[in-house]
Amino acid sequence: MFKKVLVANRGEIAVRIIRTLHELGVQAVAVYSDADRAALHVRMADEAWNIGPAPARESYLDISRVLDAAKRSGAQAIHPGYGFLSENPTFADACERAGVVFVGPPASAMRSLGSKPAARAVMAAAGVPIVPGAASGTVEELLSAAERVGYPVMLKAASGGGGKGMRLVDRPEELPGAYERAQSEALKAFGDATVYLEKAVVRPRHVEIQVLGDREGNVVHAFERDCSIQRRHQKVLEETPSPAVTPELVARMGEVAVKGARAVGYHSAGTFEFLLGADGNFYFLEMNTRLQVEHPVTELVTGLDLVREMLRVASGEPLGFTQESVVRRGHAVECRVYAEDPSSGFLPSPGRIEALRTPAGPGVRDDGGAYPGCEISSFYDPLISKLSTWAPDRPRCLARMARALREYVVTGIRTNLAFHQRLLEHPDFQAGHYDTGFLERHKSALVDWPEVKDADAEAWAVCAAVAASRLEGANGTEREGVGPGAGPSPWVRAHRARLG
Repeated sequence: MFKKVLVANRGEIAVRIIRTLHELGVQAVAVYSDADRAALHVRMADEAWNIGPAPARESYLDISRVLDAAKRSGAQAIHPGYGFLSENPTFADACERAGVVFVGPPASAMRSLGSKPAARAVMAAAGVPIVPGAASGTVEELLSAAERVGYPVMLKAASGGGGKGMRLVDRPEELPGAYERAQSEALKAFGDATVYLEKAVVRPRHVEIQVLGDREGNVVHAFERDCSIQRRHQKVLEETPSPAVTPELVARMGEVAVKGARAVGYHSAGTFEFLLGADGNFYFLEMNTRLQVEHPVTELVTGLDLVREMLRVASGEPLGFTQESVVRRGHAVECRVYAEDPSSGFLPSPGRIEALRTPAGPGVRDDGGAYPGCEISSFYDPLISKLSTWAPDRPRCLARMARALREYVVTGIRTNLAFHQRLLEHPDFQAGHYDTGFLERHKSALVDWPEVKDADAEAWAVCAAVAASRLEGANGTEREGVGPGAGPSPWVRAHRARLG
């Protein structure tokens, strides 16, 4: 095992990796930008190195600065976490040239799977089912492919992710305009305007399989996660087991994922993402060649420490278990807690956290990177923490999560805690009846304020604002929050705006 490892990331994932390093008796080296000088991961590490200004491209994405910090600190390996440089094969190659171990898969596997059209071809050759479609081409070629597979179709950025460069097309006449917009967005987001086409699977579930492999060719899967609760193709809540699958289906998906990983010589942790149709057929979507944000739910039900296994494999050790010995118990759910305002279109809510109380108790895990008084920066993703719960079955797990959300208190900024509470209370979610379009269909029930007739709206808002302001100022001080995720109430803000 290594003696010193640099964590090339920030926030909650850096904190989570540092904890495992310390359990293993390994020294943890943090890197930080100017904006993260007082961040929790910096405080927890054994040593920390500044790598540049706040913009990620000048710090966390700067390969030379990260490697310079590794050299100066004497780190033997670099764990990239997720995001930033975690799926960059150029970075993996640079680590090898610098004599530093990259804690992740080989660069060759990342290159095979980094381009979605190329990944589709590799997986199809390995016998992994893929969604019918076509590789990138001209508008005319894509129109012909769409006619062949049938509408609706989805245009996707070849180098993309997170919903960027994606367009749903229902009719032929919509395709040229959608193609142009998808190309433009893909070029801006990823520096690559390549767009390909897939048959759109109507109301699918997004189900993924966790895999682990070592350098000796051993590969196992650690069951599935259901990530269908999404907003604009960004995951919001994840759970395992999925309410929509049978053990037999999971076994088939796991076998396919293992076969796909072996086809590209994969080692370390990785995730195969599939679209699951209502008919039970599943199709390869992409492979994430890194640790996933939602990995805690897998750890809770299997007892594995995925970060530990990544470090063991990177140090040359074989997997310490076989497929038969990977078992799971109970049910786990994860809610992503963001500094954002759902009532304002989920706009980020950066700022200083005044008070923070995280939930605890049996079966509760909070992977956080914040503390009272810390700043949630506008330069990075506004994820505060990942709240996960475990219980012997799904109903008790959801009840435990609802309790934990009620205990969670953040003041000074807005959060999506109340949104998660509403989501867990929704009868269709409780019944497990959801797909990737669930949040959009139920938006009004989950995030919208009650509607007020236009003629009465202004008078009603002013009256409510004055009453709320007087109530909150009754003790001579103004409270900046009275519940989970609360900052100044909308009524107080409206009153302040009218007063100038």
